Amino acid sequence: MGAPLATVAAFNALLFTVRGQMETLLRSAPGTPLTVNQQFIAGAGAGVAVSFLATPTELIKCRLQAQGAGAAAAVVTEAGAAGTAATATATAAATVKYGGPMDVAKQVLRSEGGVRGLYKGLFPTLAREVPGNATMFGVYEALKQYMAGGTDTSGLGRGSLMLAGGLAGGAFWVSVYPTDVIKSVIQIDDYKNPKYSGSIDAFKKILKSEGIGGLYKGFGPAMARSVPANAACFLAYEITRSSLG
Repeated sequence: MGAPLATVAAFNALLFTVRGQMETLLRSAPGTPLTVNQQFIAGAGAGVAVSFLATPTELIKCRLQAQGAGAAAAVVTEAGAAGTAATATATAAATVKYGGPMDVAKQVLRSEGGVRGLYKGLFPTLAREVPGNATMFGVYEALKQYMAGGTDTSGLGRGSLMLAGGLAGGAFWVSVYPTDVIKSVIQIDDYKNPKYSGSIDAFKKILKSEGIGGLYKGFGPAMARSVPANAACFLAYEITRSSLG
């Protein structure tokens, strides 16, 4: 649990720090609020930065998740066929390739081209993070200004900030979810015998074999996590920024 939480904390710290720097660059005068369009630009810039952190960490996460799903499927299949717990356990153990996050990193570095292997999926990650964060921060600012009735949003209450943050987080996934699916299948694809030659090929094959639904697999759970998580995240950001002046 500690490692995923640390990764999320580092990701959000980088995201909001770079977004803050982008705000400083885009602001016409000290203290002047950014327009919605400028917030889109700030979010896009932050998306570029976090892509370089997200790519290796999500590759590790996706590999472990795929391994867990594969082991569970092996247990069900083997237990159903042979009817013995020992056989099912042995089959599941045989499907386990990685001993944990650090082991994933070590194996990728050793057998998949070094550091380059950890950045497999960088381009679809950029294609997710840049427009996704542009949308999220732009929608967040637009909603705040709408609820405040103008560009001065300092008087908004916590409920309004959470509502804006939650909807902005949902807007992120609505705008880029198929790209995330493509990124994930690219990152878990076999290095020696790849199923996909690239992002476009993955898109075509998923669409052909699973239809449009294949590009939205897991969309519901992602939204269910994203809305409350971003509501809390944006509220924490606003409280922290306000307390620091």
